[in-house]
Order: sequence, then C-alpha cells, then structure tokens
Amino acid sequence: MRQPQQERSRATQQRLLDATVECLVERGWSGATTTVIAERAGVSRGAQLHHYPTRAALVLAAITHLADRRAAELRVEAGNLTADRGERLDRVVDMLAALFTGPLFVAALELWVAARTDPELRSALVPLEDRVGREMHGLTVELLGADEAKPGVREAVQATLDLLRGLGVANLLHDDSRRRAQLLAAWKRQLKTILETEPVDSW
Repeated sequence: MRQPQQERSRATQQRLLDATVECLVERGWSGATTTVIAERAGVSRGAQLHHYPTRAALVLAAITHLADRRAAELRVEAGNLTADRGERLDRVVDMLAALFTGPLFVAALELWVAARTDPELRSALVPLEDRVGREMHGLTVELLGADEAKPGVREAVQATLDLLRGLGVANLLHDDSRRRAQLLAAWKRQLKTILETEPVDSW
C-alpha cells in the first residue's frame, strides 16, 4: 500500500532534521550545506527546498527539534531517579552535563559562531536561543525540584547552566572529563547548600 502523503512528508522532514544535526557536528557550519544535508538524508534537493526553503530555516528547525527531543528524554530519565534529594541533584547535574557535551550543544555552538558574522542567521537564531534558554532553565528547576522563591536559588540554577555551558566549550578540543568531574563535584556541594538553605524571616 502507498504510504499516506502526510506520513511520507513527516518522514522526509525527520530525515532532513537528523541529517542536519549530524552534518553540523561532523562538518561544521561551512560544510553543512543544503546539498550535503539532502544527500545525507537521502532526499532530493526539491524535497528539501519544499520543506525548508533556506539553510537557516533548516538548521534552526533541526536545533529546535533536537532540543525538544532531549528535553523530553531528560524528563523520562528524571522520572526514574530516586526520591533522595541529594542523590537526585547529583544525577540531574550529571544528566545536564552530558547534554552540554552532546551533539545538540556542538551543533548549536556551530550556529552561535556563524551567527556572529551572519546578520540573517543571527536575527533568526537569537529568538530561538532565548526560548530554548528559558525552557532549559525551567526544566532544570523542575528536575531539581528547586524553589525559586528562596533567595539565591534562581541565580544558582542559572549559574549551573552557565557553568555547564563553559565546561562544554572546554571539552570541544580535548577530553576535559577529569577536570570537569572535579569542578562539578565541588559545584554540587555548593548547589545542595543553596537549595536546602531555609530562608531567613525578615522583620
């Protein structure tokens, strides 16, 4: 039986999005051309242009797709964690650290660097990064069970994400896992203290 058109269209889009991330990771922004991506996905240039008329539209859709997928996977992983707060915090930070050394982060970093000198890409990327940043912050709060009504908690959550982002960059050129593990162990202790500190009543 012939595959319904809508289903074929979704399958084509999925192949294009997956191929885009793979090409960004393996070839960088300059090497991830629409021709290379279409070949990698096994679709025609016409089909690629039908779904995503520009390279910017294609790569931004791919980053959005992967970010949404990873957020869903993190929620599933977190659902299997122990209820013990200390152990849960350790595992959540480790899960987030893996995210910032994975293909999503590498692909996004390629776009950040390219957008510095590409006004069209930058204008499209900034709103997406704002949305992804807000959602990642909210997801981290959710996974940690953090109470942002407590003084310093919101800043600590954002500092965690900023630290992980910086460690992810440091890991790009060589394996930085040993130093990263030491820094994360120290930060986990600080984060536990911040999250568990009871607010002081004001008079």
